Amino acid sequence: MPCTTLLAGKAATTDGSTIIARQEDYGQALNPQRFVVVKPSDQPRHYAAKTTSFTIDLPDNPLRYTSTPDADDSAGVFGAAGINAANVAMTATETSTTNARVRGLDPFNPVSGIGEEDFITLVLPYIHTAREGVQRLGHLLETYGTYEANGIAFSDQDEVWYLETIGGHHWAAVRIPDDAYVLAPNRFNITDFDFASETTLASADLQSFIDEHHLNPDREGYNLRHIFGSQTMQDARYNNPRTWYGQKLLGGAPATAPTEMDQPFWCRPTQLLTVEKIKQVLSSHYQNTVYDPYGGAAGKQFRPIALNRNLELHILQLRNHVPAALAGIHWLAFGPNTFNAVVPFYANVNDTPVPYAQTNQDYDPLNMYWLTNTLAALGDHRYQAVAPLVEQFEETVGAQCRALQHQADATSHAVGEWPAYLTTINEQMAHLSQREALKLLGKLVQDAFNHEHLAF
Repeated sequence: MPCTTLLAGKAATTDGSTIIARQEDYGQALNPQRFVVVKPSDQPRHYAAKTTSFTIDLPDNPLRYTSTPDADDSAGVFGAAGINAANVAMTATETSTTNARVRGLDPFNPVSGIGEEDFITLVLPYIHTAREGVQRLGHLLETYGTYEANGIAFSDQDEVWYLETIGGHHWAAVRIPDDAYVLAPNRFNITDFDFASETTLASADLQSFIDEHHLNPDREGYNLRHIFGSQTMQDARYNNPRTWYGQKLLGGAPATAPTEMDQPFWCRPTQLLTVEKIKQVLSSHYQNTVYDPYGGAAGKQFRPIALNRNLELHILQLRNHVPAALAGIHWLAFGPNTFNAVVPFYANVNDTPVPYAQTNQDYDPLNMYWLTNTLAALGDHRYQAVAPLVEQFEETVGAQCRALQHQADATSHAVGEWPAYLTTINEQMAHLSQREALKLLGKLVQDAFNHEHLAF
């Protein structure tokens, strides 16, 4: 099971932005990704899934939205994440776990249900708040069911919500406290749940479903992770250590062992969060611990957050200190996160840059998906030696893109057509990122040749 999610409320970030982020991983190393803008005219009015027999007629008033779909859509769109024209963000999905008790009572629907393939397309173009996103997806889950367990996050400029599917037709969602963050791996994550709270939403019969079927192992309260989640050796080695390390970096969590099952769902960070800090966490591999696969004494004992199966990383930022037309920033990087750099693409645009948009199945070293994976393929074999070069690359891209963004924010008030102008800014940032990645590639090739075995 892939992916790691990181969420932050507006009072947990330095500039008052809400942030939902996720690295999209895959079961194998390569699955080419694209960055696109889906215009209302491109959004289907009749949708048919490719994983199941599910079909639906969609509303005739979709919003424009960004998306990071698979380059090969033969198995489905898999839009992954995006920001729509109403400044609402969505990421889908964090593949999750459940247990036999709930699946025996509410089985998955593998015949006509919906899942990760469908969620972005069915929900993001039609919502104007994060809460509305939870409600729309919840209604679809109750009506049609799902064939898998997933976590999905929504945000607007005020709220961040996390929804988890439960069995085939149930779900629960929590509004993340404004001053808190969440680090969610591939397990059921929500813990204490108050059915009477204004900060929770759930399928209409969820509480009675729990009570009538005697699903609650706790004497008091409703801890949904205890009720619906798993506690397996897979969780202990694959999931829990990622939460442990992320919370170690961000702070606010009690001291626990990496394999601890009852790590907190949300924490208050020691310091306010930046995009750069979130990128650091999602690029981590247990640095400065014995569990680091790059030389740690117990390396490869636990699954790290960053690994060779990272497909793309999105950090969806909704800013509150700029005009609404500039608020949505779809930070994006392709490939393994230890070797990439996120670029702050504006979401309010007409199109996306060619190096990020035109990804094919065939290898192309000028395409950012393939270029970043080339950096990772070379850099992995000499990580300790080339890590300073990679860090310098990331710092350079970040600083120069930040400068372009600052300039665009400051001058955009004089621009007549915002989407067209921001599209040109995105183009500049994309080519800057491509140029710096090619420079790094040259340095990695030179380093590799200096350490060839075929030497005399």
